[in-house]
Amino acid sequence: MIIKLLVEGGNMQPGPAVAQKIGPLGLNMGKIIQEVNKATENFKGLKVPVELDVDAKTKEFEIKVYSPPVPELIKKELGIELGSGDHKNIKVGNLAIEQVIKIAKTKQKDMLDKNLKAAVRSVVGSCVSLGVLIENEEPKKVSQQILSGKYDKEIEEGKTEPSQEKLERLKNYFNELKNKQEAKLKQAEAEKEKEEAKKVEVEKEEGGAKKENK
Repeated sequence: MIIKLLVEGGNMQPGPAVAQKIGPLGLNMGKIIQEVNKATENFKGLKVPVELDVDAKTKEFEIKVYSPPVPELIKKELGIELGSGDHKNIKVGNLAIEQVIKIAKTKQKDMLDKNLKAAVRSVVGSCVSLGVLIENEEPKKVSQQILSGKYDKEIEEGKTEPSQEKLERLKNYFNELKNKQEAKLKQAEAEKEKEEAKKVEVEKEEGGAKKENK
């Protein structure tokens, strides 16, 4: 019997939903929670799909853990909770190609992509709607660079850890971009307030003119 669960990585808790699925089978709830938490500890803070393959007679079970969706892994890598609500104008992070490769290697077994290079391009594609840059570039440009072979060495070697120096450079670039984005948003808000104030003033003048004409 297959039981499907969605748990917080490394922090599965007993609750009505879990008890409803596991309780009737007479399984040891504490043991299941302990084993699931152990199997999902690498995905702390993320929702993780888990399957329990249960032998109803012996009460033995096997755990199969599926990695979180690519967008969740991207956000975890960047340390953010939300993607951009306006990916064309607002960026929320800046990944190194090594971090993209790391995510691709994590998800490859669940993907239809035939090789790591194709899996990397799939992860790059997910960065578009989230508003995430890669190596200071737009994801679509990076996808073309991957096709042209720019990152073949990193992909072939399966590099997953960028240097601290590189991470600092990417962070500094993003911080500068973030400051520009915030300044642009403030300017847009100020212009909007100015337009609203002007509109109110015009409405007052028009209202005063109507009273004089009566």
